[in-house]
Amino acid sequence: MLVELRAENYAVIDHAIAVLGPGLNLLTGETGAGKSLLVDALALLMGGKSSVDVVRHGAEKAVVSCVFESTSGAEAVLEENGIDSEGNEIILRREILSSGKGRVFVNNQPATVAVLKQLAPELALVHAQTETASSFDQAQQRILLDRFAGVSTDAVSEAYTAWHEAQNKLNDLLQGEQDRLRMVDLWAYQRKEIDAAQLRPGEDEALETEKRVLANSEKLYAAAMGAFDQLYEGGASAEGSLRAALRNLEELARYDGRFTEAVQQVTSVRATVGDVAATVRDYAEGINASPERLAEIEDRLALLDRLKRKYGHSIDEVIAFGQDVSQKLTEVEDRDEILKQLRTSLEKAAAEYRNVATELSSTRKAAATRLGKLAEAQINSLAMKVKFEVALQAHTQETVWTTQGWDEVECRISTNPGEPMKMLTEIASGGELSRVMLALKVAVEESSSKSKKKTTPRTLVFDEIDIGIGGRAAEAVGQKLKALSRGQQVLCVTHLPQIAAFADQHLAVEKREDHGRTRTQIRVLDDRARTHEVARMVSGAKVTDTSLQHAAQMIASSR
Repeated sequence: MLVELRAENYAVIDHAIAVLGPGLNLLTGETGAGKSLLVDALALLMGGKSSVDVVRHGAEKAVVSCVFESTSGAEAVLEENGIDSEGNEIILRREILSSGKGRVFVNNQPATVAVLKQLAPELALVHAQTETASSFDQAQQRILLDRFAGVSTDAVSEAYTAWHEAQNKLNDLLQGEQDRLRMVDLWAYQRKEIDAAQLRPGEDEALETEKRVLANSEKLYAAAMGAFDQLYEGGASAEGSLRAALRNLEELARYDGRFTEAVQQVTSVRATVGDVAATVRDYAEGINASPERLAEIEDRLALLDRLKRKYGHSIDEVIAFGQDVSQKLTEVEDRDEILKQLRTSLEKAAAEYRNVATELSSTRKAAATRLGKLAEAQINSLAMKVKFEVALQAHTQETVWTTQGWDEVECRISTNPGEPMKMLTEIASGGELSRVMLALKVAVEESSSKSKKKTTPRTLVFDEIDIGIGGRAAEAVGQKLKALSRGQQVLCVTHLPQIAAFADQHLAVEKREDHGRTRTQIRVLDDRARTHEVARMVSGAKVTDTSLQHAAQMIASSR
């Protein structure tokens, strides 16, 4: 439920706080005090359109904020948008700057108006005078019918997702088919060219090394043989010097054991020199100064360079490109089989959607008839004499399928005998539409109560639902608001004492002048103050003993 609502520098409101409770919360006060402004402020927090006009004259920005008790659905929206939870509460704040810009915060973390709109269905449904029609669009009418029917759209949503994915896969293949066919010749040529090269990973690096050896074979041979002579063959070779030194060390070791380790070290060095000498000798003998081989390598490297310029920066990338081309050609060759599989999957998914959508539509149709009759009776008890129905039209064409089924739900009304049924928003005034909404809500909640359905924990807000009614009709509206508030928190702006008498919590919105500026404040009324406020609504500005007695009787009767 809505716990608290704040507004700062919002229109004529400098700073106002409304602390709300469960059940029926009623806002009363003189005309122009700012009652509807509070409803408009809450509408902003539900993602409504803002305007720089709401910024109080002389202020830099208007700030509206509220605190709601959290719900599991709201928590899911927060998680989806990467917003941290704040325990059992959700804090919304919106700032409208005098420059026209605005900022949104959810749980004191930057957010967007889109997030507020996602949260709104989980937190509050606002029926402001300026936004009633938009609040009660066809989506809301469908949601209301589904709640009355006690149905879930999860199955049809899952079926729609499966069908939509299958449709997209088939469309992607068909849309790309012409392009693929145009590319077949190119892909075939590329695959043939790459396959003909018989590439081996890393061969370009090995060939570059061999090319350097062949191009410098004479220098390399001379260097290798020179190193061999100096190490092993020459008259003053390292091996010869080490051999002579070793003989002397062995002689020393015969008489002094300290030279035993030296003998071992020189022996090891002599062996190492022998190994290195053999390596450079074998290298020299293996050098092939073949111009034919050098030309062959240069031709191969030129081929590899050409392929790398066309298909990748390395041999590995060229090989990968060839594999990708082969895969594409395979897909084209298997096109008929793939298309057949995709079409089969699509037909199966479409059949499943039709089944669940038909079942959902049948349930809705039966519920729509019942809801229309119940709502008509409720509406006519609110100083209206109408014919009312909840019409259902199934659009079975695939082009209009949705995650909520294929039904279009539309509330229709005739406010005068003999007149045809028309869309509710076309012929009902703001006050009438609010009363119709109230009647529908009461019908749904009474049905939910009887069938023990779980009520959605959402705050319902009605702005001046009492326009054009009075007397017994006003009392009936109060009774219905009271009935509705037993399952959901209700916040209502009213001018009628017959409705105010039913409040669980009564808040008075008062306007006063302070240092030449108009200021608005909100008071939660105790029993005595509440009786006085209802008496004021009964008699006008001057409260009399008679009006006080009348007010007390009205409040007592409402209980």
